[in-house]
Amino acid sequence: MAKLKFGQHTQALKSQRKDKRRRLRNLAIKTRIKTIAKKVEMAVSRGKPEEAKKIFIQAMKELDRAASKKVIPKKRASRKKSRLAKKVNALIAKK
Repeated sequence: MAKLKFGQHTQALKSQRKDKRRRLRNLAIKTRIKTIAKKVEMAVSRGKPEEAKKIFIQAMKELDRAASKKVIPKKRASRKKSRLAKKVNALIAKK
């Protein structure tokens, strides 16, 4: 393995580059999840069941995608989906 100037192996430098790319990708996915969960809760608080249900379906897809890519654990995704579903279903039952 080749060594560079300051005692860092090239593989260590490559790992740092990969970690940075992964961190940015994971951050983007987590941000998207938080945003869409907030949108569902906003629709629920406004009392719009159709809108809440539509956004909830998108949230389910985002959570499943994040769990499949191991950005978040599967059980966390399941828990978030369950809690959002409970809120949406309560709103639909109320109307």
